[in-house]
Amino acid sequence: MPSSVPLASTGWEEKVGEDEPGRFATYAKTFAEIQARKSQRWGAGRALHRKQVTAAQGTLEVLDSVPVFARHGLFALPHDYEVSVRLSNGGMDRAPDRAPDIRGFALRVFGVLGASALGTGVAKTQDFTLINQEAFAFPGSAEFVEVVVAASRGQGALLRHMFKRYGVLGAPVRIGRLLKAASRPFSGFATEPLFSAVPMANGPYAVRVRLVPSETNGKPVRGARNDWAADFSARLKNQPLHWDLQLQYFANEALTPIEDASVNWPTPYTTVARLMLPRQDTESAEGRALAAKLESGVIDPWQGLAEHRPLGEVQRARKVVYFESQKGRGAA
Repeated sequence: MPSSVPLASTGWEEKVGEDEPGRFATYAKTFAEIQARKSQRWGAGRALHRKQVTAAQGTLEVLDSVPVFARHGLFALPHDYEVSVRLSNGGMDRAPDRAPDIRGFALRVFGVLGASALGTGVAKTQDFTLINQEAFAFPGSAEFVEVVVAASRGQGALLRHMFKRYGVLGAPVRIGRLLKAASRPFSGFATEPLFSAVPMANGPYAVRVRLVPSETNGKPVRGARNDWAADFSARLKNQPLHWDLQLQYFANEALTPIEDASVNWPTPYTTVARLMLPRQDTESAEGRALAAKLESGVIDPWQGLAEHRPLGEVQRARKVVYFESQKGRGAA
């Protein structure tokens, strides 16, 4: 990357549309209807990432080597925080693990203390939601919502929507992109990097987040895709698992746009913390209790510090839609 490009610029800004409050309220209602319909079949659960694969607990160690420019909020001082982790498949249904899907790695960090990103007082947790995709599949929330609504009605409805929305020439291209994203090779939650895909604040800076698995987690196992929980839990029962948590910084609007979530940022990552899960039995009574707690609870990127406020149109839509979903399953 050219040395003239700033690697940690504070020159970012959000561009909030006047139509967002009404549009997001409509999205929230739409997702609530989908969630209620799917819950009639599968039982109470989330609108997306409904199928929890497994859960675990451990610590997030903020390193003493964090660069000065990265020392904000959670990363301000070296410290060990307790964490809970929820692994999931991204779909609206409880499909078999081998089915193409987005994979989710959600992280709740306990013991923080500071002004809330929601502006509702003091935040005591910091949540991260990551997926196995570096960038979001759509520039903004509108196209994403349209696709989710159509997909919730089945493959036929999704195909009809794509051809109506993008035309005979554009639909195959869009469908190909969606299939490529959902079918992206995935070796397992202990062996694949996970990404926030969309930005958040880190003090005066804008960043994206990545989790990089340690080589000590082991190599991919053939057949893991048939049961992600079995693969992850077997590793964790035999050994601790580690990841580096890294931040990727906004450079400028052309390279690293805040409002276009489909652009993959090319800037380098900085390691600021280490996620460590000690050996544990996810199938034990304690493990099952943790999984049940996370399944019925909330992990939401807006549940965190103001210094780590989610940024961009997709994140602002999440704020409204997630809350409605949480109310719909009795978690809020």
